[in-house]
Amino acid sequence: MVKRRLAGGVILCFALATPLVAETPTTIIIGTPPQPDWTQLNAQQKNILTPLAGDWDKMENVRRKKWLGIAERYPNMAPNEQGRVQLRMREWANLTPEQRAKARDTYKDFNQLPAEQKKIVKQKWEAYSSLPTEDKQRIRENSKSSRRLAVPAQEASKSPSGEPASQATAAEATSEAGKQ
Repeated sequence: MVKRRLAGGVILCFALATPLVAETPTTIIIGTPPQPDWTQLNAQQKNILTPLAGDWDKMENVRRKKWLGIAERYPNMAPNEQGRVQLRMREWANLTPEQRAKARDTYKDFNQLPAEQKKIVKQKWEAYSSLPTEDKQRIRENSKSSRRLAVPAQEASKSPSGEPASQATAAEATSEAGKQ
């Protein structure tokens, strides 16, 4: 009698635990399959992805897969589009990991805006882009985003030019304009 109750209890426990195990797998569980290391890329991929060479082996598989997708589409792009991709890749490679994370967050925030607000942000960005360099610099120095992206004092001595921060500022300005 005791054995039957014990067996029944064990079976009941398994029955109750089964729905927890049978949940739909998420991307975290599935993950992205391993992507090739830099040495495993073919010559064309290496040529296209050259600006990322230093960071490639440290990248997560998801990021490698994204860049490999861009490299696959690259030969079919118009020459001006190829130049733009190369420029953006070089700018991305010059950003610090913190600036990259901030740019990703900004991009995600922008994509969650309603279409009307996205249009306003794009118009503001076009207006900003058409300004003279001096006016852009003044706006960058006085904006909220420049204070958030400012290089901490210890890093300021390493990078007095602040080049990566100014590149990320444009993405942040886009986000700030969309939130106003």
